[in-house]
Amino acid sequence: HKTMSNKILDLVIVGGGPAGAGAAVYAGRKKLNTVVIKSAWGGQSVVSTDINNWIGTKAISGEKLAKDLQEHVEEYKSNIFEIVTDEVVSIQKVNDSNTFKAVTKNNAEFITKAVLITTGSNRKTLDIPGAKEFEHKGLTYCASCDGLFFADMDVVVVGAGNAGLESALQLSAYCRAVTILIRGETIRADELTVEAARKFSNIKLMFKTTPIEVLGQIPNTGMVKDLVTIDAIGKIEIDPWTGRTSESGIWAAGDCTNIKYHQNNIAVGEGVKALEDIYQYIKQN
Repeated sequence: HKTMSNKILDLVIVGGGPAGAGAAVYAGRKKLNTVVIKSAWGGQSVVSTDINNWIGTKAISGEKLAKDLQEHVEEYKSNIFEIVTDEVVSIQKVNDSNTFKAVTKNNAEFITKAVLITTGSNRKTLDIPGAKEFEHKGLTYCASCDGLFFADMDVVVVGAGNAGLESALQLSAYCRAVTILIRGETIRADELTVEAARKFSNIKLMFKTTPIEVLGQIPNTGMVKDLVTIDAIGKIEIDPWTGRTSESGIWAAGDCTNIKYHQNNIAVGEGVKALEDIYQYIKQN
């Protein structure tokens, strides 16, 4: 696969979640010579059956959200805007130039003036004895996917963030009892989610009961780990005003970055914000 018309691209967007899709729509509208490289659409939320905080929509499934993002981005397909289903394995700076080379798993190469990384993150798994052996045999990381297997049983949810409490709310509809294990003394979830959980008599909160908690997710940043500054847990450090990384010409947005909050709505805004800065950069260079 060669870059379109053998020209240097303005922009490569890596990722098809909310941040990547938001940036892609704006790139298409601004007529930037762009390639979007994604393995799938929708990000982590694709497995959710009922999303209630996607602004402008009272309720939407993760599958429908992914489809909507895809269709919106595909509206801009043209001879200067391409969508590629692939996985970027490395991003390298081209010697003595202000360009970068994105290399994919299928050995495609794209030369570009700017790169926006919106690769999101993966769920963090429990690193305790037996976790790997019993995965999908009583231990799961997706209540929507596997919760019904535990109908009328007592279940435990590890973690007190939004994901943990939302999983508990789903499970409470058909499980006999749901116990949420909380490492510390406080709950990190939104107050509305906490209030909803407290209303269910079969949901129990246990504080300071385990040394293990799902604290976050694993960022997908390996392709640039030697190019940009990455924090202790693997997230790309960005300027919060612009989304710029430590490497001029590279931006990042969404869950793969070290921004404080990680939500679909925030990711879209972060992607758009970075794209606006990229547009100014392209026009000035």
